[in-house]
Amino acid sequence: MKIFNSIPEFNASSPTVVTLGTFDGVHLGHKSILDKIISGSKELGCESLVLTFFPHPRMVLQQHSDIKLLNTIEEKSHLLSRCGVDNLVVHPFDAAFSNLSAEEFVKEILVDKFKIAKIIIGYDHRFGKNRSATLDDLIFFGKKYGFEVEQISAQEIDQVSISSTKIRNALDSGNIALANQYLGYNYFLSGQVVEGKKLGRTIGFPTANIKIDQEYKLVPQKGVYVVSSKIDGKKVFGMMNIGVNPTVGGTVPSVEVHFLNFDGDLYGKQIQVALHQRIRDEVRFPSVEALKEQLHQDQQTTIEYIQKHLLDE
Repeated sequence: MKIFNSIPEFNASSPTVVTLGTFDGVHLGHKSILDKIISGSKELGCESLVLTFFPHPRMVLQQHSDIKLLNTIEEKSHLLSRCGVDNLVVHPFDAAFSNLSAEEFVKEILVDKFKIAKIIIGYDHRFGKNRSATLDDLIFFGKKYGFEVEQISAQEIDQVSISSTKIRNALDSGNIALANQYLGYNYFLSGQVVEGKKLGRTIGFPTANIKIDQEYKLVPQKGVYVVSSKIDGKKVFGMMNIGVNPTVGGTVPSVEVHFLNFDGDLYGKQIQVALHQRIRDEVRFPSVEALKEQLHQDQQTTIEYIQKHLLDE
């Protein structure tokens, strides 16, 4: 998949079949739409193209919006490439772009830049300045400029919308199994391993402290999770704590992973951690010894879960 960081960067070498949207999560509902543009492009001898935006339009148009996203733009790009899309255009969304008239968007971008043969779009999609144009307007422009418009049904759009909402709600409540079911893959967090307070190693549970730079990335509910990661090409399992470490007087949220049977140096490395199951809430224990005892129980629970559910993956 070729990635372009703005519309001007893209130069069409052949006609394209296009869809556009935020595609946050790139979940199972999105994949049914992506399958349409991929199959449609093959039928027409074109290339498939996804147009998405960053920052998320709500971050720009609703500046006080505290929207949390399922993917960073890098994560989204990776997931879309796995789906088989030919081209991804990530355009910086700003006030100037939002002020393009509907016909300017169609003529200058879809027709002139993308050489569009077909667009696959939701029945309720609105576009152009103040989101004033509708699907009927797009069909009119399609006839005027010579491209086909395929409508995504209300049922399919509802499935996408419902799935996104359910995924966010599931993550906020710690129901990682349900979130993963809707995603079609394990929800994951990405970040750099940084130095923490190193308290874990003093009680026999050293942790990799993961710094998630993107504040807009949705971090699931506080608690302890069964996780896995690929380190130096090898799959490694572990248990992760999301929270503030209240037993040792912590107040700053952190994401820390204790990997099982691994003692390498991870400082400075970028890692991705997949979440499989939530074990328990974060708890303030009466003493560090009580915390240590609980961590041994968590480790046993994690090992049992891995042996029962994950070793054949």
